[in-house]
Amino acid sequence: MNVTPEQAAKFRETFDRLVANVNTAILGKDHVVRLAFTCLLSEGHLLLEDYPGTGKTSLARALANTVKGTSSRIQFTPDLLPSDVTGVQVYDQSTRRFEFMPGPIFHSIVLADEINRASPKTQSALLEVMDEGHVTVDGTRYPVGRPFMVIATQNPVEQAGTYPLPEAQLDRFLMKAGLDYPDHDAMVALLRDSAVRDRAADVRPVIAAGVLEPLSRLADHVHVRDEILAYVSRIAEASRQHKHVKLGVSARGCLAYVRCAKTWAIAHGRTYVTPDDIRMLAQPLLSHRVLVNAEAQFDGVTVDQVLREIFYEVAPPLERAA
Repeated sequence: MNVTPEQAAKFRETFDRLVANVNTAILGKDHVVRLAFTCLLSEGHLLLEDYPGTGKTSLARALANTVKGTSSRIQFTPDLLPSDVTGVQVYDQSTRRFEFMPGPIFHSIVLADEINRASPKTQSALLEVMDEGHVTVDGTRYPVGRPFMVIATQNPVEQAGTYPLPEAQLDRFLMKAGLDYPDHDAMVALLRDSAVRDRAADVRPVIAAGVLEPLSRLADHVHVRDEILAYVSRIAEASRQHKHVKLGVSARGCLAYVRCAKTWAIAHGRTYVTPDDIRMLAQPLLSHRVLVNAEAQFDGVTVDQVLREIFYEVAPPLERAA
């Protein structure tokens, strides 16, 4: 099945409506909002990392409110237990049987606020459900349903008492993005509406959760020519061979890259992926998958610098329509 131009145009119209709806709450961050919906429609999970007060939680809540489904918020703290996330077996005296009480993970969109404040044991409770879409309690599997997306937040300051996410869990996140501080015009607009205490709460649904899966399936059929696939493969190989890199892009990362590129392309009304799509998505898709070695960190080398070098060395294919 090939995506028709009419289908791509309709997808773009729907995508733009979703983005515009969230933009009423998150001012001046259109690109990040587009990345968040690309992640959602690619059936992935999003990690938002930035300084306190930049709107990470508001973005997650606004996105959840835009989709007419169920949502929940889990405030991660050092004393949070895995069962507080996944659920627990409870003994029912009337039936004399144990019954499963689902935890807050059983929702369409789950906000994991300040995920790095929970212990590694609790963080690992998310690994199975993020990768496989179900949790296992006492040997029994419980599917969380579809659509399902985890939006986790963390901030790079106040590291005391936090537990950095391990590489295995970072790779479970399809994208990592940051909001940064609003620009001057957005800041003035926010201050003008300072009487509004919670902008995300005013966001109303514009699409049913059940519509997301057909949109995701449509994006799967966006055309990607072999030269683009080879380009992604060469980027991954270059990341593993780079002198400053300890851990490069995995096969799972490459699959995520192509999946997101398809969604990004059709969200712009195209039926095919271009090299520019690959370059545009490099930072949110690769920055948390490429780890710089200790010696390079000591010398002040950053992941962004490494990615720039890789994209300078790996030549893109000639751009042409599918």
